[in-house]
Amino acid sequence: MQKVGDWSTAADMGLKPTEIVTNPLRAAELLRLGGIVAVPTETVYGLAARYDDVQAVERVFLAKGRPADNPLIVHLAERNWLAAISDCVSREAESLLDRFSPGPITVTVPKGASVSDRISGGLPSVAVRIPADPTVNAVLRALGIPLVAPSANRSGRPSPTTWEAVRDELDGRIDAILVGEPARIGIESTVVDCCQLPPVLLRPGSISLEELAEVLPNIQVLDPIHMDTETLSSPGLRYRHYAPAARVVLVDREEEILERNNCGYLGLTCIANAESLALCRVFSTADEYARWLFSSFREADQLGLARLYCQRVALAGIGRGLMDRMERAAKG
Repeated sequence: MQKVGDWSTAADMGLKPTEIVTNPLRAAELLRLGGIVAVPTETVYGLAARYDDVQAVERVFLAKGRPADNPLIVHLAERNWLAAISDCVSREAESLLDRFSPGPITVTVPKGASVSDRISGGLPSVAVRIPADPTVNAVLRALGIPLVAPSANRSGRPSPTTWEAVRDELDGRIDAILVGEPARIGIESTVVDCCQLPPVLLRPGSISLEELAEVLPNIQVLDPIHMDTETLSSPGLRYRHYAPAARVVLVDREEEILERNNCGYLGLTCIANAESLALCRVFSTADEYARWLFSSFREADQLGLARLYCQRVALAGIGRGLMDRMERAAKG
């Protein structure tokens, strides 16, 4: 059976149109044939490929321009699929999956023989999660095979939270986009390294540190100052991430907004003379802020803004994950 999308280089990708599909069965068929397909999840849209297809996984890296040593998350339809990925799952990983999956929780486990070094970034562990979004779950069940699915954007750019954002980012570089609802969370999953004791929160997300500590009271938080980037077991930690073209500037108060011409503002607090800004978004909660962060980044780029002021939030609940994304964008 001939595979779809048999491109030899990233440049060749522009020669093939991207199909817009609405049926999960069609997406599953393309994936079965070796295609790469953007799919909705509850966190952000992911770029999916069969985990057991080396060429398809390679095309994910090419389409995104993703560094080769940046690990991928393997997505499962249900818990019993985990046996194909790892034969040694810790009690801590099991506890987190018991409490939070299906959902936006990713755990690292020792990788099994079926997981390539390409997926794990050369590490002995692999990150896995069970998404809650019914559309991607339907794709997984129809396919019957785990998928890798990093965010469906070019590496370093804001993650897409709508299928239209994927089209703007990757049209012509991937086989298809499966249309779904906008991501309800808006930032990537919480990642916990369960291959070491005590477990370590590697990437904060919508599942908060406080919630994790209810399950794992001894959980630690990654120290970004002393972290070893060569051995990090989480996607999204080694490289510039989430940044729009506009310069992101973090502020606490309105007085720190020093320029308004061709600038924008995102935050929880209303500011005076908002009309002087090209873009102003005031959110009612940190959850709403997180849900619309990346789409606001993309809107800022569409407007050609020079600066985007983002108000800091407290490191509680989803606020820790939100601040993580904004700080990384500001460094970019």
